[in-house]
Amino acid sequence: MRRLPNRVAAALPRPLDRIRSLKLKLAILMTFAGGLAFGYFRLRIGWLPPMTTLAAMLIALVSSQFLAHGITMPLREMTAAARLMARGDYTTRVRASSRDEVGQLAEAFNRMAADLAAADRQRRDLIANVSHELRTPITALNAVLENLVDGVSEPDPRTLETALAQTERLGRLVSELLDLSSIEAGAVPLEREEFDIAPLFAEVTAEGEVMTAALGRGIRFRSEVDPAGATVYADRARLHQVLVNLLDNAARHGPAGGEVRIRAHLAGGDLVVDVDDDGPGIPPEQRERIFDRFTRGGRTDGGGTGLGLAIARWVIDLHHGSIAVADPGSRIRVVLPSSRTPDL
Repeated sequence: MRRLPNRVAAALPRPLDRIRSLKLKLAILMTFAGGLAFGYFRLRIGWLPPMTTLAAMLIALVSSQFLAHGITMPLREMTAAARLMARGDYTTRVRASSRDEVGQLAEAFNRMAADLAAADRQRRDLIANVSHELRTPITALNAVLENLVDGVSEPDPRTLETALAQTERLGRLVSELLDLSSIEAGAVPLEREEFDIAPLFAEVTAEGEVMTAALGRGIRFRSEVDPAGATVYADRARLHQVLVNLLDNAARHGPAGGEVRIRAHLAGGDLVVDVDDDGPGIPPEQRERIFDRFTRGGRTDGGGTGLGLAIARWVIDLHHGSIAVADPGSRIRVVLPSSRTPDL
């Protein structure tokens, strides 16, 4: 059936719009249709039994009301559920047993309610997690400053380093939250280009050595690119951010004195980047969850914010790539296009 343009459809008359009950509309429809039919036959035949006409119209009205009850019930349920959702209750679902447009609307309404419930749950979890993560460095920093003000501690380099570390952690958390919010809102344009991956590896490993030196864990970094001139088509600044996050995560979860390796090789038209450490690895049942916000693979120490891998996943998704935990569980694998393709 050909659809009318929106302006034409909007201009069509709707004589029953002022009637507030769908059941009453159906009754009027049945009566009007029946009256037209009987009027037509009266003109053609010339006579119809009055009692037969009245009985037929009465039966039509009763049956329309009976059938309309089942038709309008999902609509009434959706109205009640929508009012509950306006008050923050997303648990109500509508029975979607019919196969007509009302049934399709009920199914769409249930999916919408489930999505809103999930979004509301994520919002609540995010607020709780952010509050918890902000409280830790603020409390530690407040304690250090109180000790300095009260004269309990001297402003020696060690005390000031502790205060600086908590301040940096707080700043890193706020920065990563802003990054995550911008990426989710689609406000981060990608400036993709094709470039050699080896120089980028050299930069991120040098930065990783500087960061881990402050931890005093003796982590070594090693990078490999095969072939040496392998390229990648990506936003260099964003990919740099992802690789630094992965190296920092591997350094924090690997054993002291261990090694963190970052390797790249070509596979078809893609560049595969592996970042692995000497740690025990992530159990299979937790591998998907580590990319959720504020998840640290079961650890809550080490100073991480729990947002690095979530940001990494968003950035790689924007590049139409993939990121996942690979066997033996201590390896993060990133797959990106090695060169520009027509659909990118």
